[in-house]
Amino acid sequence: MALGNDVHVTLAGAIVALIIAAMVGATLWWMLHPPSSYVQRIAKRAESELERMVGSLIVVFSPEIDSSHMLALAVKLARGERSELLAIYIIEVPYTLPPDAEMPSEERAALDALGAAETIANNNNVTIRTETVKTRSTKQAVLDVAKRVKADLIILGSFREGKYSGAPLGRTIEEIAADAKCDVLIGVEGKHGTLLIDETLQSASPQTS
Repeated sequence: MALGNDVHVTLAGAIVALIIAAMVGATLWWMLHPPSSYVQRIAKRAESELERMVGSLIVVFSPEIDSSHMLALAVKLARGERSELLAIYIIEVPYTLPPDAEMPSEERAALDALGAAETIANNNNVTIRTETVKTRSTKQAVLDVAKRVKADLIILGSFREGKYSGAPLGRTIEEIAADAKCDVLIGVEGKHGTLLIDETLQSASPQTS
């Protein structure tokens, strides 16, 4: 009878020992693999979002949309994520003119803006495509191009000062952001902001006395 009791105690002890060992093992595993913090989860999610966001980028210019201060950011994003970069200049043709009417001053402005975009991209070893689009509607042209190239991100600058007394955003920018099927990044340049200006281009510009 005593022998039976000894065996019974030994089995119970073995079970308890296994439970303790399992608990110790689980504790050690938890210590070696701590749960990710809230900040880490947010950072990981932001990384994956950035990867998805910047597969194909469009930077938009027009007589009313000034995106020059956003070029350096667009180029850095394209370089870092090996994304495709497209700069477009939209010329809105009035209904009083034929759709393909010549508009010399607007076309000259388009060449200047897209030339600057190419310079910044080349300085940073980024391949860029440029395109001038004549249209009746700036918003619709931007959305059509974004759909055609399957854009992941549209980059817009602020509204050019003058027409709306220096208001940073205009109706066209708001409409593009509201109706775009992809993400839209809008950058409003501060009065003294130089963060997004390409330094190589800035140093090459003539200094005024």
